[in-house]
Amino acid sequence: MHERRKTLALAAAGTSAMMVLTACSGGGGGPADGEREVTWVINSLPAAWASTSSAGGSVYTLQMLSGVVPNTGIWLPDGTYEYNLDILAEEPEVINDDLDAGPFQYSFTLAEDAVWSDGTPMTGEDLRVTAMMSASPDEGYCTTCDSRGTTNADMIDTMEVDGTTITITLKEGLSDPEWMSQFDSDSPGGGFYPSHLAEENGWDVDDPDQLGEFYTWLHETRPEWSGGPWMIVDGDLENQVVKEPNAEWWGEPVQLDRIIMPFNNDEGTFVNAFNNGEIDGANPAQFSEDVIAELEGIPNATVTIAEGSTWEHIDLNTENEWLSDVELRRAVFTAIDRDDIASRTYGQGYPDYELKNNHTFGNDSEYFVDHVTPTGQGSGDTEAALEILEEAGYELDGDTLMLDGEQVGPFRLRSTDTVVRNNSVQLIQSHLAEIGIETTIEMTDNLGEMLSTQDFDIVEFGWSGSPYFASNPEQQWHSESTSNFGRLDNEEIDGLVESTGSARNRDEAADYANEAMEILVEEAYVLPLLADPNYFFASDRVAGIEDNLYSSFRATYNIGEWSLAE
Repeated sequence: MHERRKTLALAAAGTSAMMVLTACSGGGGGPADGEREVTWVINSLPAAWASTSSAGGSVYTLQMLSGVVPNTGIWLPDGTYEYNLDILAEEPEVINDDLDAGPFQYSFTLAEDAVWSDGTPMTGEDLRVTAMMSASPDEGYCTTCDSRGTTNADMIDTMEVDGTTITITLKEGLSDPEWMSQFDSDSPGGGFYPSHLAEENGWDVDDPDQLGEFYTWLHETRPEWSGGPWMIVDGDLENQVVKEPNAEWWGEPVQLDRIIMPFNNDEGTFVNAFNNGEIDGANPAQFSEDVIAELEGIPNATVTIAEGSTWEHIDLNTENEWLSDVELRRAVFTAIDRDDIASRTYGQGYPDYELKNNHTFGNDSEYFVDHVTPTGQGSGDTEAALEILEEAGYELDGDTLMLDGEQVGPFRLRSTDTVVRNNSVQLIQSHLAEIGIETTIEMTDNLGEMLSTQDFDIVEFGWSGSPYFASNPEQQWHSESTSNFGRLDNEEIDGLVESTGSARNRDEAADYANEAMEILVEEAYVLPLLADPNYFFASDRVAGIEDNLYSSFRATYNIGEWSLAE
């Protein structure tokens, strides 16, 4: 590790994180003689050139931008937290956390030698503008910014910039138990952005409309800038990106000449491409028994499998004319058999799977409470589901569920087109047929767009993240969150998740989160399946590449340290 880095230990195991979406075409040919080049597959399309928005907020966008967008810290593979002291002059600090003595306050100071790729020094203004773009429109900074995670930024009262330092003061009475995440790899933007480019393009960042224009430009324009060891020099959002070293990078020099990142969601092509030297590896978001088995038989491949921070779940569109009825939603979730899905999808390749019974905390977390099993949701109990429906006035006409003489549904059942999710949605389709509900399976190759436009009735996808958890419930379930894709609207949940994000400490935050989950389960809005087993594979021609299951960046978390094996 770089000698300037230091580690901050925080509780890690078993919690989930500031979340981003997970879903599941590529480069050809190996590097020319003498070129130090690595080709690393990203297994779906990124939807934007920045990850702050709900549409752009996928692991694929984050991994595409790894080594480009600078951040202040990251969770490491061993579950400890590391401040990025290439970017920071020193570890950030809490100035005041005694609310009796005054408002909660903390500060970040950037390194004096930290510069953008055009030579412009990084300053506290970059952090201020990034926080403004991360907040909700109600805060008044930006009229059209649609940040995927507004909790931390919405707590801010004032931001004072003094050169490379920003001092942040929270609103009266609020605390932030995970304040250090404001500009790190798990923040909405995956780090922070170059504010001076707004001025160069004629936008006044203190004008809410013009800040929105800058925000849109960042998401729509391939970055010709960088604040990390790598620059994107070529590519688009449909095929691949090419990265070359950032000449203005002040940290340890990179050891490669080029990194190519093809976007390829066809897992069936991975093995041939690997054998042909066209790719050097990948950290897919989904599990594929056949691909893993083939890779494990290749002598020059390193393959790892472990339960990650990504977890699969089924969400319902509460604004659908039928699914607005909570009794129907409860019956749907009761009919779905989670163990059937898990065993037939992962059982052979990963028999140690465990069903997920808490939306925020892993089964081994100190904060874990089983909210799901007592309700019968996910049990596959067809008789219980039909009893719920009968009591609510529904009836079966042959094999078709009816209400007041009208067929219920049919519903569009959607997911990304991967082996795992193809199997899963087919099983869900069969489970729901048992209670007379017809579904039509539709796949998408753009998860972010499909979710942000609410283009589904029933959807399976995954949240991925790190050991942070305090802001997750508000991001996922608050009625005004752009990441509340099924548009659940419950005032009691809203109040509890707001309290989760602004709790005095993590213990208090966990209590609020679990209280909100009790109501969430009653609403039958999100049915957790399990924490996905994640696999990683890499060629023995590369070095310094390892999986990081505590980060949405996965193996790209340390992309500046990648090299070729000697």
